[in-house]
Amino acid sequence: MTQHSTAQHESCSIPCNLCGSTEVSVLANRSRSGEPLRTVICTRCGLVWSDPLPHNPRDFYEDDYRVSYKGTYAPKPKHILRAGNVALSRHRKIERLLSKPRTILDIGSGGGEFSYLLQTLGHDVKGIEPNKGYAEYSIREYGLNVQVGFVQDVMLQAESFDLITIWHVLEHTENPFEVLVKLHTLLKPQGILVIEVPNIEATCQSPKSTFHAAHIFNFNIATLQKLTEKAGFAKMTHNVSADGGNITLFVQNEPERGNDRHTLTIPGNSERIANIVGAHTPWKHYLTAHPYTRLLRRIRQSCLEKRGIANFTGGKRLLDQLYS
Repeated sequence: MTQHSTAQHESCSIPCNLCGSTEVSVLANRSRSGEPLRTVICTRCGLVWSDPLPHNPRDFYEDDYRVSYKGTYAPKPKHILRAGNVALSRHRKIERLLSKPRTILDIGSGGGEFSYLLQTLGHDVKGIEPNKGYAEYSIREYGLNVQVGFVQDVMLQAESFDLITIWHVLEHTENPFEVLVKLHTLLKPQGILVIEVPNIEATCQSPKSTFHAAHIFNFNIATLQKLTEKAGFAKMTHNVSADGGNITLFVQNEPERGNDRHTLTIPGNSERIANIVGAHTPWKHYLTAHPYTRLLRRIRQSCLEKRGIANFTGGKRLLDQLYS
């Protein structure tokens, strides 16, 4: 079980990526797998991260992540179908931004399902994916323009994209602010960035699943918005998923936006998050509907996936049928 500690000020080896403070409280000392994982929260702004880093992020995401969490080096049929349905739901979130053909960059394009959907709709899409197996599959199967690597490292023309999407990637990076600054340079003036991350305030998952080694950083809407402002973006709007598990933030590139570092603290945010995490106990969780509705969704999803891939002959054909 994840062990949540009482709020006790300590120092950290990694300064806060948002406000630069080194004064933290420890939120937990174990990961969801029960392995040691020290998770801290900045007492000035409320940003949450793993300190020290549990792994070398570059090596982990290039070679090990998909194998660790999917059990495969390239997507299996059920993964393609599942990701195709997720791609459709993500498209619904940004459909209003796609009234005309756009130049789009998809960060962490994975097996290519979302990028392929956008490409079939007439948009000029590029992807970036660090995992070689998934990236190479998407290039081969869907003919996508995908660079294998990390967004911090790839060479792309400045101010060349109308829209950038980064779905459930920012929390995996070792320096989210550096990533956001890079994306700011790649967007056209007034271009839009769409970010989706897990919500540290979520209580839909089991308490023992709150922290795990793959998620180096954890955000609530206040810290995510403030980090994008620090990188030069202006908030447009945000959505929180129905179960509270995910935050989707829409921000716009403002090239001349000032960077006032004196406003990077967020009074009361650290206490707010610590209280929510500390109050999310197993007995309270199992008195809610979340664990039971999640189980029913998984059973239903498994049945639908078995039917959906029964006559699988290739990822492209599966997605073409799904997207039609």
